Amino acid sequence: MCMKHENGNFKGSLLGIIGTVTLAGTVTATQKMWRSLQALGAIAFAYSFSIILIEIQDTIRSPPAEHKTMKKPTLFSIAVTTVFYMLCGAMGHAAFGDEAPGNLLTGFGFYNPYWLLDIANVAIGVHLVGAYQVFCQPSFAFIEKWSARKWAKSNFVTAEYDIPIPFFCIYQLNFFRLIWRTIFVILTTLISMLMPFFNDVVGILGAFGFWPLTVFFPIEMYISQKKIARWTSRWIGLQMISMTCLCISIVAAVGSFAGVVLDLKTYKPFKTSY
Repeated sequence: MCMKHENGNFKGSLLGIIGTVTLAGTVTATQKMWRSLQALGAIAFAYSFSIILIEIQDTIRSPPAEHKTMKKPTLFSIAVTTVFYMLCGAMGHAAFGDEAPGNLLTGFGFYNPYWLLDIANVAIGVHLVGAYQVFCQPSFAFIEKWSARKWAKSNFVTAEYDIPIPFFCIYQLNFFRLIWRTIFVILTTLISMLMPFFNDVVGILGAFGFWPLTVFFPIEMYISQKKIARWTSRWIGLQMISMTCLCISIVAAVGSFAGVVLDLKTYKPFKTSY
């Protein structure tokens, strides 16, 4: 991907897309502010790995302690994520300027070479299928445990049927689990197709999940574990970090909802913007 304009200069300006004509009309300074806040939500979403960090740690054998084993991978993943997203944001703007799209792969009408886009789309599919399963497991477990308690005498809900798989293992089939998970996947897929506001939705999810799950609870657990006294310098510093991230989450949520409102002006069901 070429990161410079053909005349050798970087494209874009400090004001960004203010004055640019889009499908929703001319971008104003207010809309630019909403888009910037929405971008904060998208960035926050990239750091929501803490939701599944504990789940991963539960699968690691000890000794050594799980948190010690995960310390280096966590630091490495944060560094790689930061570098990757900063490169996409900075270099994308340098290459395409005020017309930088939300989707660097297909959002600007560039579809060659096709094999590169195909590989990228396959990688995205593999990533999303795995991430979908991991992120949905807590919801699946909650509903299934609640249903098992509610209808404990129902064979449809509680019965497990062993199905041997040749040369592999025995699969335990539960009809309730099979049917309700299938319905859940179908409904979420239809909703995502019905509302193709990818960047806006990512911003909303990032805004709502970033502060409580990635910042607040880890900080509170750290304070409790280390028995940090109130109003000490360390306690005040941690609370300042927490409050700063809370403010970021709030403004990111506002910007993302404003983005949805703007996108609704040109909204067409089951149709993306590219």
